[in-house]
Amino acid sequence: MRSKMIHVKIDRPIGYTDLTHHVPYPINYGFIPGVIGGDGELQDVYIISNFITQPISVFEGKVIAIIHREDDVEEKWVATTPEEMFTKKQIKDRVNFMEQYFNSNIEMI
Repeated sequence: MRSKMIHVKIDRPIGYTDLTHHVPYPINYGFIPGVIGGDGELQDVYIISNFITQPISVFEGKVIAIIHREDDVEEKWVATTPEEMFTKKQIKDRVNFMEQYFNSNIEMI
C-alpha cells in the first residue's frame, strides 16, 4: 500500500477509556468508513500528530504505517497530517498504550 490520503471518523478520541484494558487513549483513534479490515469490521486507524493534541471527531491525513498483529486477525493503520512524518520507534511509542497487549510489528509505508 502506498501512502495515501484518508478520511477517518474518530470513535475513540483522546481521553476515551478502553473498556477491556481500562486504558485511556492518549491519541485519537477511529475507522475508515466503507473500508473493511481483516476482522470483518471497518478498518481501524491510530492518529498520531504533534499538532493534534485535543479530541477530534474527524480526521483527514496520510497513512504512514501498518501495524500487523501476529496474535489477532486485524491490522491497524497509522495516519498523520500531510506535513508530519514519524519513525518506527516514534510510532511504537505512541501506540504502545494498546499494542502492548498484542504481538505486533510495524510496517512503514
